[in-house]
Amino acid sequence: MRANDSHVPYLAEGPRVGIRHFTPEDAEEFTARARESRDLHRPWLFPPETAEAYDAYARPRIESPATEPFLVCERGAGGAIAGFININNIVRGGFLNGTLGYGAFAHAAGRGLMGEGLGLVVRHAFGPLGLHRLEANIQPGNEASLALVRRAGFRHEGYSPAFLLVDGDWRDHERWAITSGEVIARPV
Repeated sequence: MRANDSHVPYLAEGPRVGIRHFTPEDAEEFTARARESRDLHRPWLFPPETAEAYDAYARPRIESPATEPFLVCERGAGGAIAGFININNIVRGGFLNGTLGYGAFAHAAGRGLMGEGLGLVVRHAFGPLGLHRLEANIQPGNEASLALVRRAGFRHEGYSPAFLLVDGDWRDHERWAITSGEVIARPV
């Protein structure tokens, strides 16, 4: 695994983590972390576990103007990848919306690193990216993911039956969202 702190600049930094974009060179560490985290992710998430799968996953996100892919990296730990947060399906114009997808890696789970990283991504989305709204669609039984968005100030907007194809089945999801005005109004 490579030390990222000195190789790729962070777009934003907090006390314990920085966020930066995915690179093709992250394949080895990302896939090793995904394999180590299989039990944590299943049945909610299936991140790429091979170099080929990483390339198929990361390349479109890196190249698409409708996606902003971020790695959450531990500062002071050689830039170890703690997790990832993607802003997908970005729509400009009158909507200025993006949909979040994310996952923590097992070594970082439960340590508050993803919460800090999500805060950085939200501020980046509503600052430099110029978005107005972010949403997250979460399977109802995924308590850790629901807790993450609640702590970040997202509000529950609704329930979508058979919303997304996950692991071969159409899964129900809860829809959570936050707007730029809600972030600005929150005390620090």
